[in-house]
Parts: sequence; structure tokens; C-alpha cells
Amino acid sequence: MSVITLTTDFGSLYPASMKGVILSINPDATIVDISHSVPPTDIRAGAFALYSVVKYFPPGTIHIGVIDPGVGSDRKAIIVKAGDQWFVGPDNGLLIPSARLLGAIEVYEIMEDGLSERISSTFHGRDIFAPAAAYLSNGKDVLEIARKTDDYVGMDFSGYTIEKQFIEATVVYVDDFGNIITNIPGEKILDEIEVGTLLSVSGRQMPFLNTYSGVSKWELVALIGSHGFFEIAVNQGSASRLLHLANGNSIRIGMSRS
Repeated sequence: MSVITLTTDFGSLYPASMKGVILSINPDATIVDISHSVPPTDIRAGAFALYSVVKYFPPGTIHIGVIDPGVGSDRKAIIVKAGDQWFVGPDNGLLIPSARLLGAIEVYEIMEDGLSERISSTFHGRDIFAPAAAYLSNGKDVLEIARKTDDYVGMDFSGYTIEKQFIEATVVYVDDFGNIITNIPGEKILDEIEVGTLLSVSGRQMPFLNTYSGVSKWELVALIGSHGFFEIAVNQGSASRLLHLANGNSIRIGMSRS
């Protein structure tokens, strides 16, 4: 079984043609949609979406990621090997956090010749990334379609501050529940504050707890989400709507220490 995943900002229409290309090359491929509702052109949000799920996929899985504001420019198309999984997409940092999560990485620049009869300047997901992934899933050696490179764009989720009285972070993802996921790894928070600590954001107080249900309905709570990052939520409500925060926003959180 060949598993190929798709993570894009394409919405409901465009992924179908990518799936058609994949299945035309490898009819036995199993295609899994991770998300097609990543906010348009939000590379970091796409990187987080992929990062949050890759470790649950079986060996040999090939992940296609396409959040690609630079499509048609001179940015490279790449394949990344990490652990026992593969990543295919644009060279804009999108694939790197997930790949590094799995281990040491090898990066290859895709050679476009022979992948498709015609390559659109606006849809590399269909004409480059989908066929490259499908050929890999069929057992084609990566060096038949790509050449190794050490020149690639990196990305990580750094850039946060944890001080005695405050936390500064960036919103990397707002999920469908309206939970605000920050770029702070859970272990970094737990090194600094205890469960039960009272925090504040935008003049509103919230406890740092283990579960959403630790507060009453409609109340704010901070916790470590299942993805392993520090998040702010509203029990049965939307923290994003309440606090008017979206992907990419900076956030400052106050801390009350005993």
C-alpha cells in the first residue's frame, strides 16, 4: 500500500486534479487529505498542520504540501527524505519542520523534465508535486527525478519569549474550534509555569490547566494541546473570535506567580 497525503490551501476544487494525476500514475495509491483549508498563502500554518500529524503515518508515506505563494517564480521544487517518510513541495520552508521532526533530512531538487506533458506556471501541485510523489510511490528512485542539494529554505517555530511576568508568542494556527495554537512547545511552558497558574490575555484571566473542561462553558483556558504546543481555548466556544486573534498575530500573556 502506498500512502500519499495532501496538505494545501486550495479549498474544495483544485485537489481533485492532483488526485487524478496521482491515481493515473499509481492506481493503487491511498490518498489521505490532511487539510485543504490552510489559510491562503500561510506557509507557517501549513507547516504546522503537517507537523502535527506526520508521526502518525506508516513507513513509506509520501506527504505533498502545497502552500506556494511563489509558484511560477525561481523557487525550487523539492523532495525531502526524513526517517522513513518523504515530503514533496515547494522550497519555501513548508516541509522542513515536519521532516526534521522525523530525523535527519536529505533534500533533493526536482528536475521537471518528463514529469508532465505541460507544466502550468500557476499549478505546480498538479503538474510537478503530484506526479513526483506518484512516481516515488511506484518505486522510482528519487535520483531519477531529482538531484541532491544542500541549498534549501528552512523554517522552525522559534521566536517566543518566556519571562518571569509574561509570555510573548506567535499564533501559528487557529483550528476549526477557534483554539489559538502558539509556537511555544509544551515542554518549554511546563519548565516555567505550573498547572493552576493564573494567566491573562487582553485583560481577561484564564487558568493554565490540563483539559478544556477544567473551566465552565464559555470561559477561557490555557493548556498544552494534543499537538504538543501551548494553546488558548474557550470551553465550547472560539478563543480566536473572543480575542480577535488570527494566524500570524503576536500575543502577549501575563503571568501571576506566587
